[in-house]
This record gives sequence, structure tokens and C-alpha cells, in this order.
Amino acid sequence: MSIYLVLFFMGLVQGLTEFLPVSSSGHLVLLSKLFNIEESLFISILLHLATLLSIVVVFYKDIWGLIRHPFSKKTITLVLATIPTCIIVLILMPLIKSSFNGLLLPLCFIISAILLFSTEYLTKKKVGRAVDNKIAVIMGIAQGFAVFPGISRSGTTICAGLLADGDKKDTTKFSFLMSIPIILLSMVMEIYEICVGNIEINFPIVSIIIAFIIAFLSGIFAIKSMMKLTEKANLKWFALYLVLLGFTTFFIV
Repeated sequence: MSIYLVLFFMGLVQGLTEFLPVSSSGHLVLLSKLFNIEESLFISILLHLATLLSIVVVFYKDIWGLIRHPFSKKTITLVLATIPTCIIVLILMPLIKSSFNGLLLPLCFIISAILLFSTEYLTKKKVGRAVDNKIAVIMGIAQGFAVFPGISRSGTTICAGLLADGDKKDTTKFSFLMSIPIILLSMVMEIYEICVGNIEINFPIVSIIIAFIIAFLSGIFAIKSMMKLTEKANLKWFALYLVLLGFTTFFIV
């Protein structure tokens, strides 16, 4: 398949699945298996940057407020959410790296589906509260375990927030905001690996631009869609999709 078409699909998949509760890393690993291609750190950085810009565009007012008031309550909750994530990721790093061979994908997709189904059932009639320090820490812990391919970061953190009695809209928005430091940290680690490994970049510039733009635009679409869908707690369709994907993946990886 043409490298232009491959990068187009990778950009589309990254943009949509980074913010929908279906696991972007899981889909990209699956895509690499289907297209029989090796994952590129450079492309990973590029797509992470594109989805990061998607968050900035949609939530620029909230982000500007955090920058202007670095010691505000919202900023503190964001820091509290990030700390347990970093600790858990550092502890699990060897296992996380090995999981990208794709062997755990079917199981991880099914786990994400069960979490989405359970959360919708248990929180259907709940009236939640704004994200506080307790909810932020719980969401941060959940985010730490959601770094395995197939475990949705957005889905896991949103479910954790809802199960901890968080308000649907506020929990979803906070889930997207708390992804910013994690995306930045993952980009730094990937850039370091490129520098240390002296990795060459062999992609046509046009294909790179296409992948970036597609990931950016689809990311904006996914964020806005997810904000509306979560308010209705309509997570069962994503869960059903993950169940089907999980069983299908058994025959691919």
C-alpha cells in the first residue's frame, strides 16, 4: 500500500481514537499488523503533536486559564492527577514496552469494553459533582494503567471519574485536559529515543503533512463528539464495538 495512504489512515485513526474510548495505541498497533509496517517514533511524535493541538484548539480558554493561574484549584487537581500516572508508568515501563507486540490486544480491548458497559450501567441515574482532588487522583491512577495498547486512556479515565461520582461533562473535559502533560511527556521520551538511537526519518514531506492535518482535524471532531456522547452516558456502543474488535483481533495478532 502507498505510504501516503498508510499515513492518511494512521492520522485518521490516531485523531479519532485518541479521544474516543477505544484506545488509539491499540488501533495503531493493530493497523501496523494489518499493513505489515514497523511503527515509527517520528510518526508517533507527529501524531501526538497533532492531537495535542486538537486539545489546545477545543479547550484554549481552559488551558489559558491554567497558564494564567498556575496555583489555581483546577491546576492543582491536574498536577495531582499526573503524579500517580507517572509513578505507575515508570514502575510498569518494561511490561508496557513488551505489550506493544500486540499479543495482549484482544484481552485489553475486551477489558475496555467491560469497563464501559459497567460504568454506563452503574452511573446511569447518578448526579455527579465537579472534579475535586479525590476524583483527580482516582482518574490519575486509572490513566497510569491505561497505557497498554487496547486499554483506552480516555475511556478508562472518564469511567474512573464517573464511578467516583464525577459530573459527566466536567469529568470528560478533565480527562482531555489531563492528557496534555502525558502526551508532552511521551513526546519528550520519544524524541530522546530518536536522538539516542540516531533514527533516520525516511518519509515524503507531503505524506507527513497529510498525516498531521488529518490527525489534527479528526482529533477536534472526536473531542467534540465525545463531550456530547458522554453527557448522555451513551458508552454502550463503544463497548459493543470493542467486544467485536477484541474477538476479531484474536485472528490478526
